[in-house]
Order: sequence, then C-alpha cells, then structure tokens
Amino acid sequence: MHANVTDSRAGFPPRVGFVVSKAVGNAVVRNRTKRRLRAAIATELTGIPTGLDVVVRAQPAAASATFAELSESLKPLLHKVIRRFEVAS
Repeated sequence: MHANVTDSRAGFPPRVGFVVSKAVGNAVVRNRTKRRLRAAIATELTGIPTGLDVVVRAQPAAASATFAELSESLKPLLHKVIRRFEVAS
C-alpha cells in the first residue's frame, strides 16, 4: 500500500486505487478480489485525510483470502500509510 498527497488535491476527498495483476489469478478472480478490496476499504474511508491518494496492490495470496482476512490485513497497512503522511506534513 502506498499513499501520496499533492497540493493540487488539497481539500478534495481521498482517492483509492487498486492494482490487481494477472499473478493474482484469471479475470474472474481479479475482479472478485477488487470488489472485496473496495468493500473492505469503504468502511475505512472516513479515516483517510482529504487530498490523500492511496494505492492498494493485491498480492497473489489475496485471491484465496476471505473478506474478513482482507479487511483485517488492510486496516494496519492503511493506518501505517496515514501515519506516515501525517508525520511528513
């Protein structure tokens, strides 16, 4: 997971993007993984500062993970990148 902020996005709502490569699986598996990641991150959107862009890169293990496992693994990573952004500001 990576985060970035630019002056041109200051004050705008946060954006979250997902990278799910073919290493994760076929198109059906990749799309299911993206849907699960979107749903998992949606519950955390209120905690993301404005103007922040977050990119989530799915590892191949994400294909076999349950929704609960994905949610639990995303939370600490998201909080880590947010803290790093807040320290740098």
